[in-house]
Amino acid sequence: MDWKKVEEKLNFMDRLAGDKVVWIIVLFLCLISLVAIFSSTSQLATEATTRIDIIRTHFLTVLGGLVLILLLYKIDNIKVFKWFSRWGFLLSAVMLLFLDLHLKIGPVRASSINGAWRILKLGGFQIHVFEIVKVAMVMYLAWAVDTYRNGGFKLLDKLSEIDRLQFLGRDIWKRILYIYLPILIICVASLPGGNSNAMFIAALMFLTILLAGLPFRDILVMGAVAVLLLLGCVGIWKVSGGKYFDRIGTAVSRLSHHSADNETLFVASQAGSDDYQKTLDKIRQPIGAKLAVKSGGIIGKGPGNSAQKYVVPVIYEDYIFSFFIEEYGILGGILVIILYISLLARASIIVRNCDDKFAKYAIAGLSVMITAQAMMHILVNCDVGLLTGQTLPLISYGTSAFLCISIAFGIILSISRMASKKVEREAAKADPIVSFKEDDVRDRLDLLNDYESADRLTDLETLEDI
Repeated sequence: MDWKKVEEKLNFMDRLAGDKVVWIIVLFLCLISLVAIFSSTSQLATEATTRIDIIRTHFLTVLGGLVLILLLYKIDNIKVFKWFSRWGFLLSAVMLLFLDLHLKIGPVRASSINGAWRILKLGGFQIHVFEIVKVAMVMYLAWAVDTYRNGGFKLLDKLSEIDRLQFLGRDIWKRILYIYLPILIICVASLPGGNSNAMFIAALMFLTILLAGLPFRDILVMGAVAVLLLLGCVGIWKVSGGKYFDRIGTAVSRLSHHSADNETLFVASQAGSDDYQKTLDKIRQPIGAKLAVKSGGIIGKGPGNSAQKYVVPVIYEDYIFSFFIEEYGILGGILVIILYISLLARASIIVRNCDDKFAKYAIAGLSVMITAQAMMHILVNCDVGLLTGQTLPLISYGTSAFLCISIAFGIILSISRMASKKVEREAAKADPIVSFKEDDVRDRLDLLNDYESADRLTDLETLEDI
């Protein structure tokens, strides 16, 4: 048996191009997800569906995500990503329109969960729209800013040749029509489906254009306009008695309950009454998550020994981090945090190696999206922030969210692969730092050997010459 060939096949990491640290992060997150989901889905298991069936389904989701990452990773032309990115806003707007108007056209049907319209059903598949919007809008803004800087908005240039439309040729109008207006449209269209999703997507889009270096004054104006629009939506909700933008009422309710003492609310209700049950449902998740974090300690209870997985609804989605701490302790939680922070650190290195502006903006936006979503999930699990429903990227249970994050990782790895190839080409073209003739090198080595055989060095000037 040729052991060298066997070793080469087993050592597959050496054959992977791109940033290997990002590859390691992806594999670690997938392994953590498989272990955590298998242990945390007791509530999903029934007589008809066993935990083996659940982990099999999730394993196929993880496998599909890895295949998706590999397919995107193999793309070695940045123009492919640019072409698809230009349609990101249109895709996001159409999907949000389906949700906001509760449309049902052919096999595509808008659907709600817990009173929030967030899902499109396509046949037997469920598509979480906001997960797609996050990735699509980051890529669209990366394309829009890059095209703006390169003067590529040819349609506006042609329209500006008309006397009445000459103003469209100005840079500010290009930024408004292709960057700022799409941001505002997506912010408003996202609001009916959930306040937390709308605010997260808005913050993500603002961070993307901020990292892309657009005028800070414009961003401040955009922020002020976004606040005014939000206040207007709150006013519409108030005047309509909650008929429109009803999710704003959910946010107000969460703010009031979060500011109050949860235990006091619980005790104040009479056991067995409707108020008691409603209060119990509202505080079950945050209190259960806090108990999970507290009982986990430093090293945790061990795999399969979580108690809160029987109490906290959907702990395998919104509260997977608190569950992970309960079973693996603070040390396990720190490991997860290090993985996400490491992604952000590696992304900064990839950005420095990119020579394409679009690639820089896309890497920056996607890495911030993944890390920010992870940190928001962790803060909520530790009862630092309001419940947002943000999943833990590449760990939480869920097909759409997992695959969308896989797309983001695939793009990051593909661009890092292109950047590493560029670095290798530049290194191959570079001249050596020091160049000696063969005879000169031989003479210097002979002189050094003479010194070593004498076992003494007396002439420091001669040594420096060597």
